[in-house]
Amino acid sequence: MASLKAQLALGALLTLCFTLLYTHEAMAQTKPSQISREVQQHIDKIAGCLTGPVVEKDAHDCRSLKDRMAEMHIPGVSVAVIHNGAIEWAQGFGVAQLGGKPVTTETLFQAGSISKPVAAMAALRLVQQGKLSLDSDVNQTLTSWKIPASTAAPGAIVTLRELLTHTAGMTVHGFPGYAAGAPVPTLVQVLNGEKPANTDPIRLEHPPGDQWQYSGGGYTVMQQLVLDVAKESFPQLLHDSVLAPIGMKYSTYQQPLPAELRGNAATPYNGDGTPVEGGFHTYPEMAAAGLWTTPPDLALYVIENQRSLLGKANHVLSADMTKQMMTAGKGNWGLGLSIGGAASNPFFTHGGVNAGFESLFVSYENNGEGAIVMTNAQGGSQLASEVMASIAAEYHWPDFHPIVRTTVKVDPAILARYVGSYELAPTFSIAVTLENGQLMAQATNQPKFAIFPESETEFFLKVVDAQLEFVKDDKGEVTSMILHQNGHDIKGPKK
Repeated sequence: MASLKAQLALGALLTLCFTLLYTHEAMAQTKPSQISREVQQHIDKIAGCLTGPVVEKDAHDCRSLKDRMAEMHIPGVSVAVIHNGAIEWAQGFGVAQLGGKPVTTETLFQAGSISKPVAAMAALRLVQQGKLSLDSDVNQTLTSWKIPASTAAPGAIVTLRELLTHTAGMTVHGFPGYAAGAPVPTLVQVLNGEKPANTDPIRLEHPPGDQWQYSGGGYTVMQQLVLDVAKESFPQLLHDSVLAPIGMKYSTYQQPLPAELRGNAATPYNGDGTPVEGGFHTYPEMAAAGLWTTPPDLALYVIENQRSLLGKANHVLSADMTKQMMTAGKGNWGLGLSIGGAASNPFFTHGGVNAGFESLFVSYENNGEGAIVMTNAQGGSQLASEVMASIAAEYHWPDFHPIVRTTVKVDPAILARYVGSYELAPTFSIAVTLENGQLMAQATNQPKFAIFPESETEFFLKVVDAQLEFVKDDKGEVTSMILHQNGHDIKGPKK
């Protein structure tokens, strides 16, 4: 994406006018005096009744946002809702820091992996300008570092399209960041897994194009690629080519966050309500996890893409390039975005998790609807999903409503047979326990959750739309488990 400084004066003026218009629109929705009674009723209903993503039939589980925040030790939540192609309202709930000031629509949150689709626009702008290719070997363009040859994929080449769609076969799912005061590696050190980097080397572990496998490592390769082409800092590139043209005036990829912006940043918290050690972490992996933003700013990103598809607001990408970005491939993934919904009414979405920050956005492509929820605590993704479901119900979206399931009774003696550990991947297992007659499941590095029977062998979770199926042999012995989630079925033996 070209720098604003290099644009023609008229283009710069139009961009400025667009920025002022949309920023005013976003901020205007935050003033209670300008919120209509109808909109306030929407807000009250959404904040007054949250349910989990999965509910039992005939159950009436409904909790307020305030109660759920207290239960989950989440100090602050910020929400923006898009209706009919515009920001209808944006509001903060709770506090940016315990004992401190309230969350406002200008409070900054780390976006986590929501950084990826925004950063992808910068790479696609370079493609649009002819400076990058979606389907050429990225090693031909990389100069500061190159993807090493791999015995897992001899002679393989990796393309930008594969990096953006998580089909490049790259390692490293995500990044923990670096606490305040800790040494921060260079990008090349991250790519090579060299100290002080705290993650493994980013390498090819599967033949490119063979399968979908989420990889923050792949986006870090993309970051180096655009740096080698653009020859300017990543924060400056993203500001000039994406954030400023869209009007995202409160957003930045600067890592660490500059001192002058820290007073407006939310403090990150753990799931038990304690502050994240070292405060908000620094992420040199900016494309994968480095964006600081607000829900109203992300709403402008959403609106830009909605309008770009229609050819009405192509401030960053052309309508054709935006359509390519939204076209689903393996894993229902576009160029930086997860694609879902009906073919006649698709949506694009992404979640984000950094140390003490968890967020979610959803946007429909065709009808001008969407929402963004950002939180400043571990566990915020679950709360964001609950808020999103409440928004979906209030605004009559076709998707994201709670899934209704029916439970059955299962003999406790049968439940006891399922107790054990199931290895679904070399580094991922699910431990099943029986506690006071309730079957519980705990995945690697995750909390323990209750599971509920739909049949003698099929169980579901309420906190997420996922099912666990226990497999028996001819003798009735439990031999394995199948995890059904997001259209994927993963089987693992009982250990």
